Amino acid sequence: MTYDRLVCANCAAPVSEGRCPVCRANRARLQQEGPWGGLSPAALVTLLVVLVAAVALLAHQTV
Repeated sequence: MTYDRLVCANCAAPVSEGRCPVCRANRARLQQEGPWGGLSPAALVTLLVVLVAAVALLAHQTV
């Protein structure tokens, strides 16, 4: 999930603006996530399905 749509529970401002210490801490934490942190759950499921299909196709071709 990206932090540009998150709203801080402490100050009710967008987390991306970093108005309070809580916003700034969460923004820093979200920016430190790896390359897979910004992907939505739907994108991760799609990648998993494609991977499983590719493995099944390769297994079928080697038989």
